[in-house]
Amino acid sequence: MTEHVRDKEPETAVEPGSGRLLELLGLTLVAGAGVLFVVRPEFYEAGVHLFASRAASLAH
Repeated sequence: MTEHVRDKEPETAVEPGSGRLLELLGLTLVAGAGVLFVVRPEFYEAGVHLFASRAASLAH
C-alpha cells in the first residue's frame, strides 16, 4: 500500500510488512508442493483423480 493511499484511508488494518509471514508460508507451501511433484508424481496423480471425482460427484 502506498503512503498516499494509507493517508487517505487511515481505518485500513493493513500495516506495512504485515503480510511477510503469510507470503513466506505461501511460498514454502508452493515450494514443498513442487518438490513433492518432482519426487513423488503419483501423489499429484492421486490429487488430480480425487479432485476430478469430487467435481463429478457434485455435478450429479
